[in-house]
Amino acid sequence: MGIHYTYGANKNAKLMKKKAKRDKKLAEKRAKKQAKTGFTKEKEQDNTIPLDQIITLDHLTNPDKK
Repeated sequence: MGIHYTYGANKNAKLMKKKAKRDKKLAEKRAKKQAKTGFTKEKEQDNTIPLDQIITLDHLTNPDKK
């Protein structure tokens, strides 16, 4: 019988424990990195053209104009 008999029965439990340990370690790493950098989430600019404006060639070719 030996150790190989129960390998298949305990395989999934062992894999779940390893995944949980890996996820925990990764979460700690992320938290540490965010604390170090000051974690500031910047809002992205909304670069869409309002619906009431007509899209012209100038809107499409001149990216500097807002």
